[in-house]
Amino acid sequence: MMAYTVQDAVASVKIVEAYCFHAISVFSYSSLFWDAIKNRLHLPSFVAKLAKKFLLPSGAYIPEGLPTIKSSFTPEFAEYLRLQHSCNKFSSGNLYDACKVLEGPYLETLAKLLRIHKQWAVGPFNPVTISGITHHECLEWLDKQSPNSVILVSFGTTTCLSTEQIKEIAIGLEKSQHKFIWVVRDATKEEGQVQIPKGYENRVKEKGIIVKDSQLEILAHTSTGGFMSHCGWNSCMESITMGVPIATWPMQFDQPRNAVFVTDVLKIGVVVKHWDRRDDIIDSTTIKNCVKKLMASTEGDEMRMRAIEFGKKVRESMKNGGDHQMEMDSFIAHITR
Repeated sequence: MMAYTVQDAVASVKIVEAYCFHAISVFSYSSLFWDAIKNRLHLPSFVAKLAKKFLLPSGAYIPEGLPTIKSSFTPEFAEYLRLQHSCNKFSSGNLYDACKVLEGPYLETLAKLLRIHKQWAVGPFNPVTISGITHHECLEWLDKQSPNSVILVSFGTTTCLSTEQIKEIAIGLEKSQHKFIWVVRDATKEEGQVQIPKGYENRVKEKGIIVKDSQLEILAHTSTGGFMSHCGWNSCMESITMGVPIATWPMQFDQPRNAVFVTDVLKIGVVVKHWDRRDDIIDSTTIKNCVKKLMASTEGDEMRMRAIEFGKKVRESMKNGGDHQMEMDSFIAHITR
């Protein structure tokens, strides 16, 4: 239920409790809250840095110069978020699509800054294992490839790209000389149906294929060694869970901060598009170089190893007795007390 609906129920029925579910990363939420504190108190940068050392828990690294709300959200959506946040006063606690092994220090940050300890990390909500996969054509193609040799390119279900940008992506992938699967949906193109350069699919058929879906199944395949993504939180969690490093290309909303979390905090990604270039067309050479860095460099191999380790920890946390079960049990015990 939306927050403004819940507030009526909580206000009129005294025995009703409401709990806020946050679908964005805890890193994004805690860093946005930290920025709000700095701005409200008008702290000079050097004072803010000192305050950060004393106020933030160990391990809660929040880089300077994160993308602002103004640059990431439309005014209308920012106002919507403000109204939603104003309903927090009716909340008896918070639930997050988060995993403690990834975002534990940022959960501590929120507990400290918000002075609220009724919070639970109940994520991830994506499957951590894949079973009973329908053998899609792209999965049969992946079966023939070497381990960690293929990069998946997918920008979510609502992202719009210009015809010029689609062309640069196509050329960049071809020039990289690396195997790829490119998920292209009609929503990917701003004017409607996507137009891949003429003759492209036939020209790259030995190196790559273009499909419309199956993102999670592709990420779970052993041949997939990289993921070029818009950095929606669901996509980030799917990639991390499957142990796949990310080439970050944020588009809007919380995605720019998720991208920073991937590259600067977890250190399992390379930057394709910096947020300060959000209105620019990213040329094919930049795309080619990022693919090569992620898929065929010592630095890329190190990112992949870190991603694999994080994936193992997330999957372990989902087992009986793991953090996920403990958090769910704690929340259930709380609401049935």
